[in-house]
Amino acid sequence: MTDNIGVLGKKAPQRTGVERVVNAPLPTVYGKFQAIGYMDHDRGDEQVALVYGEIGTDDVLIRLHSECLTGDAFGSQHCECGDQLDAALRAVVSEGAGVVVYLRGHEGRGIGLLAKLRAMALQAEGLDTVEANLALGLPVDARDYGVAARILDDLGVKSVRLMSNNPRKREALVSHGISVAEQVPLLIPPCENNITYLRTKRERLDHHLPHLDAVVSSS
Repeated sequence: MTDNIGVLGKKAPQRTGVERVVNAPLPTVYGKFQAIGYMDHDRGDEQVALVYGEIGTDDVLIRLHSECLTGDAFGSQHCECGDQLDAALRAVVSEGAGVVVYLRGHEGRGIGLLAKLRAMALQAEGLDTVEANLALGLPVDARDYGVAARILDDLGVKSVRLMSNNPRKREALVSHGISVAEQVPLLIPPCENNITYLRTKRERLDHHLPHLDAVVSSS
């Protein structure tokens, strides 16, 4: 075992930053994407950008989608994540070009899968999503969008139309040098199981969710 020892007997330097590793065609039920895989050497996460069509450099329609196993894979109604991912993929195909950056390591707003499940258990007992994280001694939102900005930069994207209801995503991209020409809402109709969660996102996390007004006024 060499333990990464170079020819002169010195340990080779660790890689840093985001490295493009692979580009593979990915046919999906939405259309044929290019799946471009990246390694984030700083955090150790594998990342993927799903690119559709010829995206250009300016005003590219994009989604920064935080990994959510329960919503994306299992169809959980606790959140609207799976529906947002579906809507974003459909939107870029309808547009003719766009990018969905699927951000690994963002599970539970960055606290991880098991911690998210613990928070969900507390929410079932009456805490909201913010209170649950804090009760576990965890940050309300630990996500870092720097890797997303570096992926967009690698793809040659300079300005975006960002599909998101979260103003912090816009602020994060701008802080990393990506111009946001427009923030495009992704408004998913609420259901009985996620209405409290969505209200908390609007009232405590500043998400722009005007479609909840009708639900709030009728409840």
